[in-house]
Amino acid sequence: MKINTDKNKIVELLARGVEEVIAKESLQKKLASGKQLRIKLGIDPTSPNLHIGRAVQLLKLHDFQELGHKIVFIVGDFTGVIGDTSDKDSERPMLDQKKVKENMKDYVKQAGKIINIDECEVHYNSEWLGKLNYWNIGEQAEQFSVAEFIARDNVKRRLDAGTRVSLREMLYPLMQGYDSVAIKADVEIGGTDQRFNLLAGRKLQEHFKQAPQDIIMSQLLEGIDGRKMSSSWGNTINLTAEANDMFGKVMSIPDELIIRYFNLATRVSMVQIKQYEEEMKVGKNPRDLKMCLAFEIVRMYHSEKEAQKAQENFINTFSKKEKPTDMPEVKPSVYDIVTLLVEAKICSSKGDARRQIEQGGVKVNDKKISAFDFALKANDVVQKGSRFFVKVK
Repeated sequence: MKINTDKNKIVELLARGVEEVIAKESLQKKLASGKQLRIKLGIDPTSPNLHIGRAVQLLKLHDFQELGHKIVFIVGDFTGVIGDTSDKDSERPMLDQKKVKENMKDYVKQAGKIINIDECEVHYNSEWLGKLNYWNIGEQAEQFSVAEFIARDNVKRRLDAGTRVSLREMLYPLMQGYDSVAIKADVEIGGTDQRFNLLAGRKLQEHFKQAPQDIIMSQLLEGIDGRKMSSSWGNTINLTAEANDMFGKVMSIPDELIIRYFNLATRVSMVQIKQYEEEMKVGKNPRDLKMCLAFEIVRMYHSEKEAQKAQENFINTFSKKEKPTDMPEVKPSVYDIVTLLVEAKICSSKGDARRQIEQGGVKVNDKKISAFDFALKANDVVQKGSRFFVKVK
């Protein structure tokens, strides 16, 4: 495949949504050389769904793929069991292998919404990490000091607070770093919270007589509540979300994140984004720009037709206060409100359902309910908040 060395495309590649590049001059020369590079991204299956926070790095892979480079997508079935502490203020528990296997079932398919899976290498890092012995691990560990590990901000905070840091957590950077050795990465992509792990790849490659990979650290995308998007916080917009749900969640983000979302979560041109930014400065209603953003994100993961329908549904439901015409119908196993909310997947658990009822967030046929044992009947319309509707079969 012919490599695209267009200077403008390379400049945008290294700037859009990027916090730091190591080593930038080296990478610029490689990109201008016409040589095909091996671009690595690894994702641990700590939950069943990829979200658009993860898509920030996947979109960067797509950009490299558009220039003709070789994408290496790694599903961390081994590292997922061990657990990465990079973005955590407490110890991440080990997951059992069965849970990781369940979580990763659709990861490649989900990633394929953004990158061309047929044109890239896909690996599971148990392929090589599962074969290492104590001698191999000792050799890798020799390249790092305990001081380097505990100097990391989140680890230092935990130690200062007297919170436990397990020896297991210290092994994670070795494993992510060895992934780069195993696939001979030229470039690795990761979030800013991955800095130590990404640099570990460079150090281990040098030890194993490979050229050290260059690194692109992307900015981290905030979730719908303004905190970092994370499955553990439930503030995500999942790539597998239905069109109406995806549209509604994008519409719920804080106004100050609109331009950031355009930049990180879409590939709308930077010229267009600059125009949106100027329009906001002179007083354009943020809701109008957010509608454009929601339309674009739904279009990316569904289709233009689905995006149009989701937009119309949103306008009818929230602007005109109409109920959606295509609300799902659910036949619960027991005809009480808590069971329905859980089985319709409107609430994550019975406890969550009770909290929503207690807080006045649930209506049946437009009337707020307060009883946890409220009895339902066929054709009742159940509403949670302003976005979730279901009809009882």
